[in-house]
Amino acid sequence: MSAVYLDHNATAPIRPEALAAVNTALIAGGNPSSVHAAGRAARARMEQARVQVAALIGAPASTVVFTSGGTEANALAIESAVASGARRLLVSAIEHDAVLETARASGAQVELMPVHSDGRLDLEALSAALKTWNAADGRPFVALMLANNETGVLQPVAEAAVLVRGAGGWLHVDAVQAAGRIAIDSRALGADTLAISSHKIGGPGGAGALTFGPRATLVRRLHGGGQERGRRAGTENVAGIVGFGAAAEVALYALGAVSAQAQWRDGAQAALAAAGAVPLGADAPRLPNTLCIAAPGFPAELQVMALDLAGVMVSAGSACSSGKVKASHVLLAMGQNDLAGAAIRISGGWSTKPDDWNQMVEAWITAYDRHAARRRAPAA
Repeated sequence: MSAVYLDHNATAPIRPEALAAVNTALIAGGNPSSVHAAGRAARARMEQARVQVAALIGAPASTVVFTSGGTEANALAIESAVASGARRLLVSAIEHDAVLETARASGAQVELMPVHSDGRLDLEALSAALKTWNAADGRPFVALMLANNETGVLQPVAEAAVLVRGAGGWLHVDAVQAAGRIAIDSRALGADTLAISSHKIGGPGGAGALTFGPRATLVRRLHGGGQERGRRAGTENVAGIVGFGAAAEVALYALGAVSAQAQWRDGAQAALAAAGAVPLGADAPRLPNTLCIAAPGFPAELQVMALDLAGVMVSAGSACSSGKVKASHVLLAMGQNDLAGAAIRISGGWSTKPDDWNQMVEAWITAYDRHAARRRAPAA
């Protein structure tokens, strides 16, 4: 039986088109800031990638700033807001650590916005916080992800944007998990800044992007040359960016195929629930590729290890913190205190086949039954 990779939310295998683009760019070489032929060719390849990435998220290419990844893109938005005068940051309680930890390190006051038990933002709480805003706290800043990395639950970003704009605020959207899985129009969403990452959509690691609207004021955090129109200094990762662009172009045209995977996910969910698993976030709109389940009394790390031994790769919560054995802050925010340490995330993607989900279901049920049998066995 071949290995099954169902951890696309951690990183997606590189797409053939992206790999070919990276190889071409590496062989060609050239610094895009150089004015000679090699430099101009590198610049042209990079600007083509900017157009491709912009198309994926419904943004003007001129507003796309390339970064080293989603973490830096999120940081650029948050740190720019603080540098522009924000003193109080409203951050959803289910944000990725890249947003939460950057906000906490910014020196501004951080207020966590609650979510309902289905994992979606409590819009009434956000509205109340904005209505009682103190002008001394500067311009309101709100961070709300488009799709949660653990549960796949889609957030009411457009609705939140109406509230934020009504208060004259700045809405930042982490769309790292949503890009390439659902259609995104950053302007229709009302996002003032929006971050995405290359390796989540089948591009190379080490590349990401932030798009910004006219209501956002970006403040350069990396100083030096005038790269990225003066918004981010440092020689660009041309090969990574070109591969990012190629992956973005393919991902845009393949959105329908990803959407169809919801049927595979739902079939697996039904089978796992019948065997004793508890689906989480299933009452809310979700990414079509993502399933989060918990099993009372079956710690997440044991589930991941058991599946890995069976040749199935999944994650316990965010892969960025998978080395830490701790309860998921996302599930705690949803009120799932008893299940927060027993949940795993299963996520498909562009290379996933229906049988991958079937093999995962079989492996999980076998592991769960064995664990349950050991718990029932009398002590020697």
